[in-house]
Amino acid sequence: MHQLIVDPISPRPFLKWAGGKGQLIAQYRPFFPAEHEYDTYYEPFVGGGAIFFWLLPGRSRLMDINPELVNVYRCVRSEVEAVIQALRVHELNHNKEYYYFIRAHLPERPAERAARFIYLNKTCFNGLYRENSRGQFNVPMGSYKNPRICNPDLLRTASRALRRAELIEGSFDQVLQEAVGDRDFVYFDPPYQPLSQTSSFTAYSRYSFTETDQVRLRDVFVELAARGVRVLLSNSDCEFIRELYQGFPIQTISAIRAINSNAQRRGKITEVLVMSREP
Repeated sequence: MHQLIVDPISPRPFLKWAGGKGQLIAQYRPFFPAEHEYDTYYEPFVGGGAIFFWLLPGRSRLMDINPELVNVYRCVRSEVEAVIQALRVHELNHNKEYYYFIRAHLPERPAERAARFIYLNKTCFNGLYRENSRGQFNVPMGSYKNPRICNPDLLRTASRALRRAELIEGSFDQVLQEAVGDRDFVYFDPPYQPLSQTSSFTAYSRYSFTETDQVRLRDVFVELAARGVRVLLSNSDCEFIRELYQGFPIQTISAIRAINSNAQRRGKITEVLVMSREP
Protein backbone atom coordinates (compact mmCIF):
# COMPACT_ATOMS: atom_id res chain seq x y z
CA MET A 1 0.00 0.00 0.00
CA HIS A 2 2.87 2.36 0.75
CA GLN A 3 5.02 1.46 -2.25
CA LEU A 4 3.65 4.10 -4.64
CA ILE A 5 6.92 4.65 -6.50
CA VAL A 6 7.51 2.08 -9.24
CA ASP A 7 11.15 1.00 -9.19
CA PRO A 8 13.13 -2.11 -10.15
CA ILE A 9 14.08 -2.42 -6.49
CA SER A 10 12.17 -1.21 -3.44
CA PRO A 11 13.45 1.97 -1.81
CA ARG A 12 15.50 1.13 1.25
CA PRO A 13 18.37 2.63 3.28
CA PHE A 14 21.66 3.02 1.45
CA LEU A 15 23.62 3.77 4.65
CA LYS A 16 24.54 1.53 7.56
CA TRP A 17 23.36 3.15 10.79
CA ALA A 18 23.69 2.17 14.42
CA GLY A 19 20.21 1.44 15.73
CA GLY A 20 18.71 1.29 12.23
CA LYS A 21 15.12 0.08 12.19
CA GLY A 22 15.07 -2.05 9.05
CA GLN A 23 14.83 -5.33 10.99
CA LEU A 24 12.11 -4.02 13.31
CA ILE A 25 9.55 -2.71 10.82
CA ALA A 26 7.41 -5.86 11.06
CA GLN A 27 7.00 -5.20 14.80
CA TYR A 28 6.40 -1.47 14.27
CA ARG A 29 3.81 -1.79 11.49
CA PRO A 30 0.75 -2.33 13.73
CA PHE A 31 1.49 0.98 15.46
CA PHE A 32 1.90 3.19 12.38
CA PRO A 33 -1.17 5.25 11.48
CA ALA A 34 -2.84 4.25 8.23
CA GLU A 35 -1.77 6.18 5.16
CA HIS A 36 -5.08 8.08 4.97
CA GLU A 37 -4.82 9.16 8.62
CA TYR A 38 -2.00 11.71 8.17
CA ASP A 39 -0.82 14.25 5.63
CA THR A 40 2.79 14.99 6.64
CA TYR A 41 5.43 12.73 8.13
CA TYR A 42 8.26 14.14 10.30
CA GLU A 43 11.43 12.31 11.32
CA PRO A 44 13.71 14.57 13.42
CA PHE A 45 16.47 11.92 13.82
CA VAL A 46 16.51 10.56 10.28
CA GLY A 47 19.67 8.42 10.58
CA GLY A 48 19.51 5.66 7.97
CA GLY A 49 15.89 6.48 7.11
CA ALA A 50 14.48 2.93 7.29
CA ILE A 51 11.02 4.03 8.42
CA PHE A 52 10.82 6.76 5.77
CA PHE A 53 11.84 4.40 2.98
CA TRP A 54 9.21 1.89 4.07
CA LEU A 55 6.37 4.36 4.56
CA LEU A 56 7.12 6.47 1.46
CA PRO A 57 4.78 9.21 2.69
CA GLY A 58 3.34 11.71 0.26
CA ARG A 59 4.81 14.63 2.21
CA SER A 60 7.67 14.44 4.66
CA ARG A 61 10.19 16.56 6.51
CA LEU A 62 13.35 14.67 7.40
CA MET A 63 15.63 16.34 9.93
CA ASP A 64 18.99 15.74 11.56
CA ILE A 65 21.49 17.82 13.50
CA ASN A 66 24.39 16.31 11.53
CA PRO A 67 25.08 18.62 8.54
CA GLU A 68 27.07 15.98 6.65
CA LEU A 69 24.23 13.46 6.88
CA VAL A 70 21.71 16.03 5.66
CA ASN A 71 24.07 16.88 2.80
CA VAL A 72 24.16 13.20 1.79
CA TYR A 73 20.39 13.02 1.50
CA ARG A 74 20.18 16.31 -0.37
CA CYS A 75 22.83 15.25 -2.87
CA VAL A 76 21.37 11.78 -3.40
CA ARG A 77 18.02 13.47 -4.03
CA SER A 78 19.28 16.17 -6.39
CA GLU A 79 22.74 15.12 -7.70
CA VAL A 80 22.64 11.35 -7.60
CA GLU A 81 24.68 10.82 -10.79
CA ALA A 82 27.50 13.01 -9.47
CA VAL A 83 27.46 11.04 -6.21
CA ILE A 84 27.58 7.75 -8.11
CA GLN A 85 30.49 8.93 -10.26
CA ALA A 86 32.52 9.94 -7.19
CA LEU A 87 31.68 6.66 -5.42
CA ARG A 88 32.97 4.66 -8.38
CA VAL A 89 36.34 6.38 -7.97
CA HIS A 90 36.38 5.44 -4.28
CA GLU A 91 35.44 1.85 -5.09
CA LEU A 92 38.23 1.59 -7.66
CA ASN A 93 40.90 2.96 -5.31
CA HIS A 94 39.85 1.51 -1.97
CA ASN A 95 42.63 0.22 0.28
CA LYS A 96 43.86 1.05 3.78
CA GLU A 97 46.09 3.97 2.75
CA TYR A 98 43.35 5.42 0.57
CA TYR A 99 40.73 5.09 3.35
CA TYR A 100 42.76 7.15 5.81
CA PHE A 101 43.61 9.73 3.16
CA ILE A 102 39.93 10.22 2.35
CA ARG A 103 39.01 10.24 6.04
CA ALA A 104 41.44 13.13 6.62
CA HIS A 105 40.17 15.33 3.77
CA LEU A 106 36.73 16.90 3.39
CA PRO A 107 35.97 17.99 -0.19
CA GLU A 108 34.32 21.32 -0.90
CA ARG A 109 31.77 20.17 -3.50
CA PRO A 110 28.60 18.84 -1.83
CA ALA A 111 28.30 15.78 -4.09
CA GLU A 112 31.89 14.78 -3.41
CA ARG A 113 31.34 15.25 0.34
CA ALA A 114 28.28 13.03 0.09
CA ALA A 115 30.24 10.33 -1.75
CA ARG A 116 32.99 10.53 0.86
CA PHE A 117 30.40 10.04 3.61
CA ILE A 118 28.92 6.98 1.90
CA TYR A 119 32.37 5.53 1.15
CA LEU A 120 33.49 5.85 4.77
CA ASN A 121 30.17 4.47 5.95
CA LYS A 122 30.58 1.35 3.79
CA THR A 123 34.20 0.70 4.75
CA CYS A 124 34.62 1.87 8.35
CA PHE A 125 34.42 -0.33 11.44
CA ASN A 126 30.85 -1.63 11.93
CA GLY A 127 29.42 1.16 9.80
CA LEU A 128 29.65 3.53 12.77
CA TYR A 129 29.37 7.27 12.40
CA ARG A 130 31.36 9.05 15.07
CA GLU A 131 33.00 12.47 15.22
CA ASN A 132 35.51 14.03 17.57
CA SER A 133 34.90 17.38 19.29
CA ARG A 134 36.07 19.23 16.16
CA GLY A 135 33.51 17.49 13.99
CA GLN A 136 36.05 15.22 12.28
CA PHE A 137 35.08 11.66 11.41
CA ASN A 138 37.35 9.37 13.42
CA VAL A 139 36.24 5.74 12.98
CA PRO A 140 39.00 3.30 11.89
CA MET A 141 38.72 1.19 8.76
CA GLY A 142 36.75 -2.04 9.05
CA SER A 143 37.82 -5.51 7.96
CA TYR A 144 35.81 -6.15 4.81
CA LYS A 145 37.12 -8.24 1.92
CA ASN A 146 34.91 -6.85 -0.83
CA PRO A 147 32.71 -4.04 0.48
CA ARG A 148 29.89 -2.90 -1.83
CA ILE A 149 30.74 0.77 -2.02
CA CYS A 150 28.71 1.90 -5.03
CA ASN A 151 25.20 0.56 -5.69
CA PRO A 152 23.81 2.76 -8.48
CA ASP A 153 20.36 1.15 -8.63
CA LEU A 154 19.82 1.54 -4.90
CA LEU A 155 20.98 5.16 -4.94
CA ARG A 156 18.78 6.07 -7.92
CA THR A 157 15.76 4.46 -6.27
CA ALA A 158 16.47 6.34 -3.05
CA SER A 159 16.84 9.54 -5.07
CA ARG A 160 13.34 9.17 -6.49
CA ALA A 161 11.90 8.49 -3.03
CA LEU A 162 13.68 11.50 -1.52
CA ARG A 163 12.14 13.87 -4.07
CA ARG A 164 9.03 13.79 -1.88
CA ALA A 165 10.98 14.97 1.17
CA GLU A 166 12.09 18.30 2.56
CA LEU A 167 15.52 17.88 4.18
CA ILE A 168 16.27 20.06 7.18
CA GLU A 169 19.43 20.49 9.23
CA GLY A 170 18.58 21.19 12.84
CA SER A 171 17.66 20.02 16.32
CA PHE A 172 14.72 17.74 17.06
CA ASP A 173 12.77 20.51 18.81
CA GLN A 174 12.31 22.32 15.48
CA VAL A 175 9.44 19.93 14.86
CA LEU A 176 7.39 22.06 17.29
CA GLN A 177 7.41 24.80 14.64
CA GLU A 178 5.95 22.42 12.07
CA ALA A 179 3.66 19.73 13.47
CA VAL A 180 0.43 21.26 14.74
CA GLY A 181 -2.41 18.73 14.71
CA ASP A 182 -3.84 15.27 14.14
CA ARG A 183 -2.97 15.23 10.42
CA ASP A 184 0.74 15.22 11.35
CA PHE A 185 2.73 12.08 12.20
CA VAL A 186 6.10 12.32 14.01
CA TYR A 187 8.54 9.47 14.59
CA PHE A 188 11.45 10.03 16.99
CA ASP A 189 14.44 7.66 16.92
CA PRO A 190 16.97 9.46 19.14
CA PRO A 191 20.33 8.18 20.36
CA TYR A 192 19.25 5.59 22.89
CA GLN A 193 19.61 6.01 26.63
CA PRO A 194 22.62 3.86 27.66
CA LEU A 195 21.77 0.66 29.53
CA SER A 196 25.10 0.85 31.36
CA GLN A 197 28.17 3.06 31.62
CA THR A 198 30.02 0.82 29.16
CA SER A 199 27.30 1.10 26.51
CA SER A 200 27.10 4.88 26.43
CA PHE A 201 27.33 5.42 22.68
CA THR A 202 25.12 8.51 22.40
CA ALA A 203 27.18 10.83 20.18
CA TYR A 204 27.07 10.02 16.48
CA SER A 205 28.33 13.53 15.84
CA ARG A 206 30.08 16.16 17.94
CA TYR A 207 26.73 16.78 19.62
CA SER A 208 26.27 14.29 22.46
CA PHE A 209 22.80 13.30 23.65
CA THR A 210 22.53 13.43 27.43
CA GLU A 211 19.86 12.64 30.01
CA THR A 212 18.95 16.32 29.90
CA ASP A 213 18.32 15.97 26.16
CA GLN A 214 16.16 12.90 26.81
CA VAL A 215 14.05 15.03 29.17
CA ARG A 216 13.84 17.83 26.57
CA LEU A 217 12.72 15.27 24.02
CA ARG A 218 10.05 13.98 26.42
CA ASP A 219 8.78 17.54 26.81
CA VAL A 220 8.55 17.92 23.02
CA PHE A 221 6.72 14.58 22.83
CA VAL A 222 4.23 15.74 25.48
CA GLU A 223 3.62 19.06 23.70
CA LEU A 224 3.01 17.33 20.36
CA ALA A 225 0.66 14.81 21.98
CA ALA A 226 -1.29 17.68 23.57
CA ARG A 227 -1.75 19.17 20.08
CA GLY A 228 -3.23 15.88 18.86
CA VAL A 229 -0.18 15.02 16.74
CA ARG A 230 0.39 11.29 16.23
CA VAL A 231 3.78 10.52 17.77
CA LEU A 232 5.89 7.37 18.03
CA LEU A 233 9.23 7.19 19.82
CA SER A 234 11.72 4.35 20.13
CA ASN A 235 14.31 4.08 22.89
CA SER A 236 16.07 1.75 25.31
CA ASP A 237 13.97 -0.47 27.54
CA CYS A 238 15.13 0.89 30.88
CA GLU A 239 13.60 2.37 34.02
CA PHE A 240 14.66 5.93 33.17
CA ILE A 241 12.84 5.93 29.81
CA ARG A 242 9.77 4.12 31.15
CA GLU A 243 9.47 6.67 33.94
CA LEU A 244 9.89 9.60 31.53
CA TYR A 245 6.96 8.39 29.43
CA GLN A 246 4.78 7.14 32.27
CA GLY A 247 1.14 7.57 31.31
CA PHE A 248 1.68 6.96 27.59
CA PRO A 249 1.13 3.57 25.91
CA ILE A 250 4.42 1.64 25.70
CA GLN A 251 5.01 -1.43 23.53
CA THR A 252 7.98 -3.74 24.15
CA ILE A 253 9.97 -4.55 21.00
CA SER A 254 12.44 -7.41 20.57
CA ALA A 255 15.66 -6.29 18.90
CA ILE A 256 19.19 -7.49 18.21
CA ARG A 257 22.14 -5.46 19.44
CA ALA A 258 24.70 -5.41 16.62
CA ILE A 259 27.25 -2.99 18.08
CA ASN A 260 29.04 -3.54 21.37
CA SER A 261 32.72 -3.51 22.25
CA ASN A 262 32.17 -6.88 23.96
CA ALA A 263 31.02 -9.45 21.38
CA GLN A 264 29.41 -11.55 24.12
CA ARG A 265 27.03 -8.68 24.88
CA ARG A 266 25.68 -8.55 21.36
CA GLY A 267 22.38 -10.32 20.79
CA LYS A 268 18.68 -10.07 21.62
CA ILE A 269 17.49 -7.23 23.82
CA THR A 270 14.22 -5.38 24.31
CA GLU A 271 13.47 -1.81 23.32
CA VAL A 272 10.39 0.33 23.81
CA LEU A 273 8.04 2.01 21.37
CA VAL A 274 6.18 4.88 23.03
CA MET A 275 2.90 6.13 21.54
CA SER A 276 1.06 9.39 22.02
CA ARG A 277 -2.26 7.52 21.92
CA GLU A 278 -3.58 3.99 22.08
CA PRO A 279 -3.08 2.16 18.77
